Amino acid sequence: MPFDWSWFWTEYFNAINQTLYMVIAALIISVLIGIPIGVVLVLTRENGILENVILFNILNIIINIFRSIPFIILVVAIIPFTRLIVGTAIGTTAAIVPLVLYTAFYIGRLVENSLLEVDHGTIELAQAMGATPWQIIWRFLLPEALSSIVLALTIATVGLIGASAMAGAVGAGGIGDLAITYGYNQFQTEVMIITVITLIVFVQLIQSLGNILARKIRRK
Repeated sequence: MPFDWSWFWTEYFNAINQTLYMVIAALIISVLIGIPIGVVLVLTRENGILENVILFNILNIIINIFRSIPFIILVVAIIPFTRLIVGTAIGTTAAIVPLVLYTAFYIGRLVENSLLEVDHGTIELAQAMGATPWQIIWRFLLPEALSSIVLALTIATVGLIGASAMAGAVGAGGIGDLAITYGYNQFQTEVMIITVITLIVFVQLIQSLGNILARKIRRK
């Protein structure tokens, strides 16, 4: 039986809009949370400029916990929290809550690794110049690690796109929901192929843009 395209394109573009909404909103919030977490991890670690072993260990444990939970399980586990935040546990907006928790701590770890790549001599130079911890962060650490941070955020965005597709399995909408509802449940192979290609294109575009931006930053 030939595939009926009459309904598909409206659903397809609506799914793309939902995916972009989830990814962009979750990414913005995750960056606002994740980058400060990464900075705090670097500052408070042993021999850090604001060493605080207790705070470092608490953050470290929290990050490890969230990173060890598969996304699909996290979505279900925090349903009461999601309902508390947005009033419902189903839908595109509701999916942003677990997406943020899944991505923010991952970004925190990636940013930590990027900042640790900065030559310690740079920090020592800043301290010798009398820079405050805040000045060291904004004028030395972050600028020196910016290219690496861009690549880290690119990796996080790619992971976020994959997680947003998985969120479709629990009624979040988007490309994942389209693939499951029509492609898998109704055995429409064409839908599965198109959704997979769409996700591949998204990932390729994000990765290419991230690589270009990081390269330009390194050349400055």
